[in-house]
Amino acid sequence: MTLPDRYAVFGHPIKHSKSPRIHRMFAEQTGQTLDYSAVEVPAEQFETAVAAFFAEGGKGLNCTVPLKELAWRYAEHKTERAQLSKAVNTLALQADGSILGDNTDGIGLVSDLTVNRGIALAGIRILILGAGGASRGIISPILEQLPQTLVIANRTEDKAVKLAAEFQAKATITGCGFDGLENQQFDLILNATSASLSGQLPPLPVGLLAAGGNCYDLAYGNEPTAFVRWGRENHAANSLDGLGMLVEQAAEAFFIWRGVRPATPPVIELLDSERQKA
Repeated sequence: MTLPDRYAVFGHPIKHSKSPRIHRMFAEQTGQTLDYSAVEVPAEQFETAVAAFFAEGGKGLNCTVPLKELAWRYAEHKTERAQLSKAVNTLALQADGSILGDNTDGIGLVSDLTVNRGIALAGIRILILGAGGASRGIISPILEQLPQTLVIANRTEDKAVKLAAEFQAKATITGCGFDGLENQQFDLILNATSASLSGQLPPLPVGLLAAGGNCYDLAYGNEPTAFVRWGRENHAANSLDGLGMLVEQAAEAFFIWRGVRPATPPVIELLDSERQKA
């Protein structure tokens, strides 16, 4: 009897992860046979756990907080978007036994915004709140959509300026502190901080969101995050959380591993309807 191919998500904490369910739905939908589990892996045990997983026949891994930078260092080969983001959320065993690292977060976000939500990014003014790993992973795919401007704002201004400088060869991108947002307006504001899950928000000036603009929180939960609520209070056309991004980045990883692209809208709709009942 042939055992199913093994995949997993490593993280700390990981009990809350929806990834095993998402990948099971993808597998059922596409007629794939695989096993996908969630494994609690602290940062200090990462290298040992990854090596053991692949040595025991594992085919691919997702890596979430706080392991994405460690996964970037572990990967023997990296895609261009992974190289630019300096973070990896998908590891894939190659035919020659080497490990490829990719980052599907940014393409997941762009797919959710442009395909699922019908929000075009070309020619618009975009603001990213936060200059950490979550921001780094989404910048390159956003710039490929050719926005008019992209601004990164962070509590520590220097960190935002340095991050923007890494991508300035590709497009018009600048960094500033939150106090540098006065008298600016944006058509799309992306919250890449984790603060709003705990009810916290950066000091955002009145009038920051342009009329008809959209808000998107990369985090998600059963209840609207503080940033999603802020977007609604400031009359956003759409104020969304990252559930769609979660499913889309998983679909991209599934495609890397299996060569099959699952349909995401039914999965997003099901997960969204379930949390509304929770």
